[in-house]
Amino acid sequence: MPNQEASLVDFADREKVLAISATLFREKGFERTSLREISKACGMLPGSLHYRYRAKDDILVDMMRLAIERIISGIVDATVSVDDPLEKLRAAMRAHVNILMSGNDMVYVLLFEWRSLHGTAHTQIMAERDRYEHYWQTILDTLKIKQYIREDIDINLIRLIGLGAVNWVATWYKADGKYSLDQIGDAIWQMLTRGVLADEHHEAAKKL
Repeated sequence: MPNQEASLVDFADREKVLAISATLFREKGFERTSLREISKACGMLPGSLHYRYRAKDDILVDMMRLAIERIISGIVDATVSVDDPLEKLRAAMRAHVNILMSGNDMVYVLLFEWRSLHGTAHTQIMAERDRYEHYWQTILDTLKIKQYIREDIDINLIRLIGLGAVNWVATWYKADGKYSLDQIGDAIWQMLTRGVLADEHHEAAKKL
C-alpha cells in the first residue's frame, strides 16, 4: 500500500512549488523566470526540482491544472445546492468572478500565460480548459433544454463570449476602483440574460 504520510508530504511540496512559481511567473513573466530562480525561492536544490519537473513547461501545466481544479471546485461548491437552472447559472457566474478576483497568483497565470505553452504542453492545458468549459456547457445545455434560452440562440457562442467577458475583468478590475465585484457580476448577468432568455423568464431573472 502507498505511504499515506509520504503522499501528503508530496502534495504539500507540490503546492509550495506551484504557489512560489506562480508568484514569480506573475511578477516576472513565465519566459523571464528560470528554473534556478524557482528552486532557490523554494529552498530546493536544482536537482530536486528537476526530479519533480523536468522542464519549466511542466511546472506551468501542473499549475494551470491545479488552478482549474480549484475554480471548478469553487463553482461546484457554490451551485451544488441550487436546483433552479437559472439560479445555478447566476451562482456560478458570481463564484467565477470572485475566484478570478481573489488575488490567487495561479489563477492569474492561468489566464495570461497559457500562450507560453507549445507542443504537448499546450495540448495538455487545452484539454484541461475544455474540461472546465464543459462544466459551463452543461449548465447552458440544461437552460436550453428547459426552454429558458430562446431557440435561436447559439449556446456555444454564448459560452465563448460570456467566459471571455468574465475573464477579461481580471485585466481591469481594481479593488478600490469604481465598480464592486457584485456590480460587475450584476452587469454581466443583465447583459447576458436580456439577450438570450425567452420572454417568459425575463422577470424571474430580474429578481435573482
